[in-house]
Order: sequence, then structure tokens, then C-alpha cells
Amino acid sequence: MKQREVTITEVALRDGSHAIGHQFTVDQVREVVQMLDDANVPYIEVSHGDGIGGSSLQYGLSGTDEMKLIEAAVSVSRQAKIGVLLLPGIGTVHELKEAANIGARMARIATHVTEADVSKQHIMLSKELGMETVGFLMMAHMVPVEKLVEQAKLMESYGADTVYVVDSAGAMLPHEVRERIRALKNEVSIQIGFHAHNNLSLAMANSIAAIEEGATWIDGSVRCLGAGAGNTQTEVLVAVLDRLGIQTGIDLYKMMDLAEEAVAPILPKPQEITKGSLVLGYAGVYSSFLLHANRAADKFGVDARDILVELGKQRVVGGQEDMILDVASDLANRKTPIG
Repeated sequence: MKQREVTITEVALRDGSHAIGHQFTVDQVREVVQMLDDANVPYIEVSHGDGIGGSSLQYGLSGTDEMKLIEAAVSVSRQAKIGVLLLPGIGTVHELKEAANIGARMARIATHVTEADVSKQHIMLSKELGMETVGFLMMAHMVPVEKLVEQAKLMESYGADTVYVVDSAGAMLPHEVRERIRALKNEVSIQIGFHAHNNLSLAMANSIAAIEEGATWIDGSVRCLGAGAGNTQTEVLVAVLDRLGIQTGIDLYKMMDLAEEAVAPILPKPQEITKGSLVLGYAGVYSSFLLHANRAADKFGVDARDILVELGKQRVVGGQEDMILDVASDLANRKTPIG
């Protein structure tokens, strides 16, 4: 492996928001960010799981105003840059400006893999605000490689510094990651990143495959705190990369301590591949749908796995959370005897 440096973005305080119903507190964020900063993690993402502006009945109400969480993160960060996620249509330029004003220094503009054109305004504004700007192509498993390249080029043309292949469903196999990263490496001139989910137990393998093909930005979540079965586990990723001779600049022991002392107590239960998260990867469904599907299953008396498989068949994507209740209701009606 020729590559000798990888930049890691810690996403537990954003993606992990899904796992705890968006109930992070200021004290939790302050403690975790302080320890991540001390471990020399360069970028830390903080926001509602569905990005800034995501607190709503549809996506889940935040326990604490996310701007207060971002402000708390900025207040204790000495060297790490605090980042935010924004999904156009959920978050707006107003939230992006507010986040920048209180100290966020990176913006990741996320769209479905076929909808990069809606990111133009937000990518350009992020650059105007002086923020590190990332194009985040979600559900990247759903389209042919050629389409992914086309969409990445759009984000590059808008001014993105980096473009990410995002395996939102944790559905990709290593060879699929390789061909996508390789194609982008050949076709775009900006940096390439990869964001994994562990629903098929492939987050680490996929992250290494991405690095081997030229990705230089990789996402991790400490203690695997993320949607579904979580993301690539940051402290494990740091250890593996160190074994491979790839530099991250992150203190491994401090990451281990952080995982045990600060993040483990936040988790309502250990992150593992349950039947629900396994079906997410198997069916190719957005990882944040798991909690919503479980709640809908309880409400309508159906199997959450059936909900997720049906969502996969209908190719439902992030932003269509309202479909979860519709599918659950339809499944329940199918079970109801006639007469």
C-alpha cells in the first residue's frame, strides 16, 4: 500500500445521534469533543443525525438545540475542526450561516447519489464562508459507477474540496467500493473520502479497500456509535492503519480510553449487528431507518424486517422517512383477515 497518510473525521456525535434518538446533551458533547481533541482527531462532526435543521417530528426531535451542541464542541476544541452535515431541503443556508458564525469550520453537503445538483447553492456558500467543503453522495450503492462519477464531477464543479462515496445502507461489498473509488480517482482531481456502515460487518474491510484505491479521507465512529450497526470503529481503524504503516496523527491509547470512559456510557446498548441492522445492509436501506422501523413495527404489530425489506424493494431513500409508517400500515392491513 503506497499511501502513508489518511485524514479521519469522527462522526459519532452526528451519525451516533440516530442510535440515541437525537438526545445528546451539552455535557456529553463537551466531554467527548474534549477527549477527541486531546487525542488529536482532526475533524469532529456535530449535528442532528439528519444534519443541521433535522430536528423535527419526521426525522426525530433533538433533546438539545443542535446549535448549542455545536457551540459547546467549538468551545472545548483546541486543534480539531468542528464540522456539520447539511442535507439540502432539511437544512438551509440560514442554518449553515449560523453554524459557521458559532465556529463550525467544515460543512459536508449531503445529497442522494442522483441529486448532486441540489447541492450547488450550499457548496458554494460553504466555500464563501471559508469552510472546508465536502460533497457527500449518499446511498452510493444504488447507481452504476458511471452515474456516481457524473454526480461527483458536479460537486467538484461547484467547488467541493472533497467528494465522499457514502455507503449509507452498509450494503456495499469490498469489490464494489474498490471500483467506485478507483473510478473517482481516475475522473476527479479533488480529494476522495469514504463513509461506511457496518450492517454486513464490512465497514473496516470496505474502509481499507477505499484507502488502497486512493481515498484519503475516512469516517469513523468511536465505539461504533452510529446508525444501524454503526460505522467503521474509529479506535480500531487507528490501530489497523498504524499496523499498515499509515499515519493518522491520532493517539490510539487516548482513543481507547475515550471509547471506554466517555462513549460506552452513552450507548443505550452495545452496537452490534442485530437482525434489524443486518437486514438494512441486506436490503440496501438507509441505516437511520432502523429505529423508525422498530417503532413502526411495534405500533402496527408487524416484523421490522418485513418493513425494511419492503422499503428496499421500493428503493426508498433518506428524506422519505414518512414512507416507513405507510409500509408498516400496509403490511398490517395485509395480515388482517377479510370478513
